[in-house]
Amino acid sequence: MARIVMKFGGTSMAGIERIRTVASLVKREVDAGNEVAVVVSAMSGETDRLVNFCREASPLYDTKEYDVVVSSGEQVTAGLLALTLQAAGVSARSWLGWQLPIATSDAHASARIEAINADKLGAAMASGQVAVIPGFQGMTEDERVTTLGRGGSDTSAVAVAAAIKADRCDIYTDVDGVYTTDPRIVPKARKLNYVTYEEMLELASVGAKVLQTRSVGLAMKEKVRVQVLSSFVEPGQAPKPGTLIVSEDEIEDTDMERQLITGVAYDKNEAKITLISVPDRPGAVATIFGPLADASINVDMIIQNIAHDQGSTDVTFTVPAAELTRAIDVLEKAKATIGYEKILQDPKVCKVSVVGVGMRSHAGVASDMFKALAERGINIQAISTSEIKVSVLIDADFTELAVRVLHTAYGLDAEETAA
Repeated sequence: MARIVMKFGGTSMAGIERIRTVASLVKREVDAGNEVAVVVSAMSGETDRLVNFCREASPLYDTKEYDVVVSSGEQVTAGLLALTLQAAGVSARSWLGWQLPIATSDAHASARIEAINADKLGAAMASGQVAVIPGFQGMTEDERVTTLGRGGSDTSAVAVAAAIKADRCDIYTDVDGVYTTDPRIVPKARKLNYVTYEEMLELASVGAKVLQTRSVGLAMKEKVRVQVLSSFVEPGQAPKPGTLIVSEDEIEDTDMERQLITGVAYDKNEAKITLISVPDRPGAVATIFGPLADASINVDMIIQNIAHDQGSTDVTFTVPAAELTRAIDVLEKAKATIGYEKILQDPKVCKVSVVGVGMRSHAGVASDMFKALAERGINIQAISTSEIKVSVLIDADFTELAVRVLHTAYGLDAEETAA
C-alpha cells in the first residue's frame, strides 16, 4: 500500500465526461489499496474567465477580493469530482484550503505556502476516504482566502504530498511525460523515464511547460518524488508509465548510461534590449538594472560589449516579452542617470537551451552547441550558462531549426523502429 497525491490540471477537468475519466483513475488507485489525496485545477479556461470578470468589475481591483473570485473555479471541480467518486462507490469528500488549513503568506494573487496542517487529512485518508483538494488556494493568518499565482495547483499538490509524507506525487496532464524536446517540433523526441530535480527546474525555467517552476523547486527541497503522466486514456485503461522527477542519486542507481544532455527547450517569450553608448565607468551597469529591479522586471541574459574608443560601451540584455514596453519606459525615465545614447529593442527573439547534469563532468558541451548552430547559419546574439545549462539567444525565425539541429547534434533523436 502506498500514499499517493494525484493532481489533475484544467484540461483533465474540462467537463463532466473528463471528470468521470479522472474519477476512474482515482478509483483504480483506491482499488489497488492505496491511500489517495487528489488536487484539482479549475476547468480549462475557467480561471481566465473569472480574471476577466474581476477586470470588468474594477480595473484597479482589490487583490483580496480577486482571490475570492478566482479561487472559486477549483472549488467547483473539487466538489464535482467528490460527487462523481461517490457515485462510483468511492468514499470521498472535498477539503477547501481553509478547512485543512493551508496557511500562506498574505501576498494576495501570488501567495506562498507556509504550512499545511495534515492531521485531519491524514486521518481521513487512513480511514479509506479520498480527499479532494482544490489547488491554487490557501488562507492567511487573518483567515482571508489567497491564491498562489497561475499554475499554482502543481505547487499545491507537491506541498500536500510533502505534508502527508506521500510516497509519490502524480501530476496528470495532457502529455504522457517529459520529452527530450517539444514533439511538435521534433517528431523523434523521446519520452524520458527519469529526470533529476535540477534538470527539471532548469527545463521549466527556460521554456518547458510541463511543470510549474515553483512546484519543482519545492519538490527538490522536500524530496518529493514526482511523476508526470497523461490523464487522457481510454475508459477502463491504465495510464502509461510517465516520467519520474527524482534525485540524481536515484537516477544513477537505475540508469548508469545516461545521455550527456537530457533535453532541449525553447522560450519565445523573451525580448532583447540594447543600450547604445553607456558610459564605461564603475557603477554604470547598476544604474541600468537598479531601476528595472525596483520595477520588479526580471532581467535574464546580459552582455556588455567591448568598450568604444570614446569611453563608452553597449549593454544588451533580455526581459520577458510581456514586460518590454514597461522596461523601455523605466529606462527612458532613467536616461539622464544612465547616460546612454539610444535604446534598441527586438521582440522577435527566442532563447534556446540545452540542459543536462552530464555537463558537470564533460567539457565541450557549449562548443558543440555553437558549432552545430554555426553550421546551419544560425547567429547567436547572447549566451548564458549555469552548471547544467547553456542558453543562447537567436532570431525567433530560426527557433524550430535550432531545436531540431541541437536535438540531433546531442544524439537525442529516437531510433527508428522496424515496421
